[in-house]
Amino acid sequence: MTSIQPIEPSTTLIPEKNTTKTLTVGILTAIVVATLPFVVGAAGGNYWVRVLDFAMLYVMLALGLNVVVGFAGLLDLGYIAFYAVGAYVAALLTSPHLTTQFEWIAHMLPNGMHTPYWIVVPVAMGLAALAGVLLGAPTLRLRGDYLAIVTLGFGEIVRIFMNNLDRPVNITNGPQGITGVAPLHVAGMDLSQPHTIMGFTFTSVYCYYYVFVICALFVIWVCTRLQHSRIGRAWAAIREDEIAAKAMGINTRNVKLLAFAMGASFGGLSGAMFGAFQGFVSPESFTFWESVVVLACVVLGGMGHIPGVILGAVLLSIFPEFLRSTMGPLQHALFGHQIVDTEVIRQLLYGLAMVVIMLYRSEGLWPAAKHEDKIAKIAKRTSKKPVRA
Repeated sequence: MTSIQPIEPSTTLIPEKNTTKTLTVGILTAIVVATLPFVVGAAGGNYWVRVLDFAMLYVMLALGLNVVVGFAGLLDLGYIAFYAVGAYVAALLTSPHLTTQFEWIAHMLPNGMHTPYWIVVPVAMGLAALAGVLLGAPTLRLRGDYLAIVTLGFGEIVRIFMNNLDRPVNITNGPQGITGVAPLHVAGMDLSQPHTIMGFTFTSVYCYYYVFVICALFVIWVCTRLQHSRIGRAWAAIREDEIAAKAMGINTRNVKLLAFAMGASFGGLSGAMFGAFQGFVSPESFTFWESVVVLACVVLGGMGHIPGVILGAVLLSIFPEFLRSTMGPLQHALFGHQIVDTEVIRQLLYGLAMVVIMLYRSEGLWPAAKHEDKIAKIAKRTSKKPVRA
């Protein structure tokens, strides 16, 4: 009769945390993130700091979509619809549009709608989560390509809805969009204006950058807690084998709806921040191409791996702008004049780079470590083989 031998602590599958290393990496990352806009601004001006602002927005969007695609394995091609919901909620609640279109609102609010963002953001996240549930409820039995087609249609429906909801009652102002969206106010400071703090002058793009970083950190914290929770393990089970997960007692219906709702809420948060940052919202900002870009951030970085998704979002938001600013001068330096339109070359190199990366890094630039790799790494560190029964 074979006896079961106990597993020694040195060969367990739970890796030991290196507190010093984690703290060092965290401090260095915080320093880089805090000083990055000053370095980029000194090298390229406010334009590149604005690019960093949009990179943070894409980080929030990619992390939200990663909950649906990476954690739960549900392909969503209409994720940008939740971004639109958050942006339009911010526009309608903080701009003078509703008071100019509806007299009864103007009588109720003679000073205009100046809803504070500490109310706007939860409302935007809540309505986006509700939209996520409305999308997820009819698609619970769909998988793969069928789910992708339905979510694609949902994204287009929302965009067309926003584009045509200017008659017979003008709510979204149609293709003209909504202007006059109120900027963010933090501690009584209008972030659309420059501010001097401790001798440093922070322009609008710098102020918004730090606010977006705080929002991105909040999304990262929530996603990390979700991934290592019971719900995160249920999402992983559904992603690997939904039938087996259901057989093990997981309520796949509720867990799927929760994935759609949580991912959509982060899209609503990003949309509300986008509306405040731009001061203008229109349907042109929420096309199918934007959904493709956000999905590419998740796939390129590494589905299900939070650091990889962040890396993919930053690269895909900065790399196209880098090509846009360098292709023209490069042609003039090589040929003395511009041969091919800069936008054509930018799109060509952008697509070529993604094809090459997917060919040679099919799992993403920074994929999550496999279970077998973790076992091998722990065994190598301890110089012992795991004891088996």
